[in-house]
Amino acid sequence: MSEVFIFGVSGEELPKEQLRKIASCSAVVVSSRHQALLKGMEIHRIPVAPVEEMVFELAVALNEGDVAVLASGDPLFFGIGRTLLERFGPELVHITPALSAVQLACTRFKLPWDDLPLISLHGRSAKDIAGKILGKPKVMLFTDHRNSPDRIAQELLTVLEEHKDNVRKKRIRVRVAENLGLKDERICSGTLADIAGQKFSPLNMLLIEQQQAPEAEGAETADDFILGLQEDEIAHSRGLITKDEIRAVILHRLRLPRSGVLWDVGGGSGSVSVEAARLCPDLTIYIIEQKEEGWENIRANIVRYGLYNIKLICGQAPDVFPQLPDPDRVFIGGSKGLLVEIIPRCAKRLTPKGRMVASAVLKKTAEQAPLLMSSNGLDVDARTVAVTREEIRYTNYGEPGLLLNPITIITGKK
Repeated sequence: MSEVFIFGVSGEELPKEQLRKIASCSAVVVSSRHQALLKGMEIHRIPVAPVEEMVFELAVALNEGDVAVLASGDPLFFGIGRTLLERFGPELVHITPALSAVQLACTRFKLPWDDLPLISLHGRSAKDIAGKILGKPKVMLFTDHRNSPDRIAQELLTVLEEHKDNVRKKRIRVRVAENLGLKDERICSGTLADIAGQKFSPLNMLLIEQQQAPEAEGAETADDFILGLQEDEIAHSRGLITKDEIRAVILHRLRLPRSGVLWDVGGGSGSVSVEAARLCPDLTIYIIEQKEEGWENIRANIVRYGLYNIKLICGQAPDVFPQLPDPDRVFIGGSKGLLVEIIPRCAKRLTPKGRMVASAVLKKTAEQAPLLMSSNGLDVDARTVAVTREEIRYTNYGEPGLLLNPITIITGKK
């Protein structure tokens, strides 16, 4: 039975044994930029794109003999290898990798990459890209002709300037590696503004790094943990904030996905969203808040922790819902007496297997929310949480603690 041989490419020539194998094949899958590697070779050539057509032609060519495939770097690393393995199975597919673009770029940058987050924008939307980048100390991106380094740098600049985050803007260093392994290879670096003002080859890797703020030696910072911010570490006004212990229960009941969309309705200071954004940096969060006092606190928290996966929607729920993408999760922390309008609309927009969580201080809300969720097709449960805070010291041991107001947490599952 004929087989598929995938060869990784990371330079300007192929090893002789690979050329011999390709010459014996009935066809070769090759992109336009790799055509020169086959100069003088008489063989049927199948274009890489569109992928669906390529896979069909490859399957037809297998009736005539083996088929070779040329792929950049490591074919199993954001490459064509996954598609061909899924279509033809591991028994028929053989893979010879070359150095990946990430390996080559990090070698040029002299950067260890075992802890490096990676984002591929090949054929993907760059929507909300600032939120996926700015919450990380460093990140490397596979770009393409639409999502080029200059456009990404400009997008980050725009977001940071909108939030007046000049400190973070100054800390960011950008490096670009173009045409790796080729004669016209180029490495450049600079600020976001430097990179936004240049043009680059479509073959490049983009690295964005943030220099960390100097901290007192031995001091704990928010980078040392991902859950557990204290109330005094989150900007808020007049004590109006979801208390630490209640916040933890709400996050537990939400069962946050790694990515997707969360609506925070009546966000207040945004404390639940701040913790959610730190836990799930690839989650896009929309905080809906109508008070200017809340807007200021939410913006301050976004900037302080670099949580640009949070988007502030200044307005009233449910009026603003039509402008938002469908949510995978909804948290309702405040309703301004509009719960009877908010819950049905949230339930209708909630994606399959989605969750809605509401917190209730008032008895009316604790009674109304479960009925509204249930009547709109959700499976509902409610839990009331009472918290007593005690600071244990030798001098006050045995004294009564601070009793917080009981909070009812209502969860609806679609």
